[in-house]
Amino acid sequence: MSILEIKDLNLSFISNGKPYQALYNVNLTLEKGQTLALVGESGCGKTVTAMSVLQLLAPNAQITSGQILYKGNNLLNYNEKQMQKIRGKEIALVPQDPMTSLNPLYTIGSQITEIIETHQNLKGTEAEKKAIEALEMVKIPNAKERLKAYPHEFSGGMRQRVIIAMALACKSEIIIADEPTTALDVTVQAQIMELLKEIQKNQQTSIIFISHDFGLVYEAADTTAVMYHGHIVEMSDAKELFKNPKHPYTQALIKTLPDLNTEKLTPIEGQPPSIKDNFSGCPFVPRCDKKMPICDEGFPPYVNTDGALIACRLFKN
Repeated sequence: MSILEIKDLNLSFISNGKPYQALYNVNLTLEKGQTLALVGESGCGKTVTAMSVLQLLAPNAQITSGQILYKGNNLLNYNEKQMQKIRGKEIALVPQDPMTSLNPLYTIGSQITEIIETHQNLKGTEAEKKAIEALEMVKIPNAKERLKAYPHEFSGGMRQRVIIAMALACKSEIIIADEPTTALDVTVQAQIMELLKEIQKNQQTSIIFISHDFGLVYEAADTTAVMYHGHIVEMSDAKELFKNPKHPYTQALIKTLPDLNTEKLTPIEGQPPSIKDNFSGCPFVPRCDKKMPICDEGFPPYVNTDGALIACRLFKN
């Protein structure tokens, strides 16, 4: 059962009075209790897509068309007051850098209890009890005492656990994890990912997982969508995508992973396009070693091949 559907989402950023399109007809489905991973190079539209769900976009961002259906309701029709009831309570965000999301002037306890008081209408000792339970769920030792600590007294991994605890305190239906393990060492990365998987199993939480780390995506995701220049270029079962990547961009991304036998890296030639770059056809053409003349004739139609959805002229219905 799908809990979130993004349908034909188009988004532009306005600069000097001129619109520059950042998302092109994005279609995604998040199933209940499943993990959907968004992958691709920086600037491809992963975070913008996720932030569109929460309506946490830059002032110059403009959604020009599409729908974002949460439990069948189009969030794009919600005003700010209505979205405030959704954010944090039903759809929570685990950001890349928790230090910028936690207020350094307030204790961890005051920040968690504020969310509980806002979304669960609990006060005083009841709210504090819920906060302690949330910290215990993310395996922070001496939870009651740690409520009195400030963000700078926690390590990076512990701060990330606090952010996740905030999502758990309100029993969010969806967690958007935007590169949640960036800047953490490998051991802590594994702990955070294991924690998210455990939460998902116990509470049937749905997760949108944004990452550059293909190893984490392989382990965590059920479905993976590959983005390039604001387009979904390939989407399939996560394990199958790594075993049998079909789009030339997906193949190129996977080839950039280090080969443990040869210690060789194969970079993708050229640079990712800017939001200001326009293309008459497939935006990957300038970097594609399999390009054909027809690739310049409009964005390729989507083709369903072996359960994978691919936007590439190499494949035909």
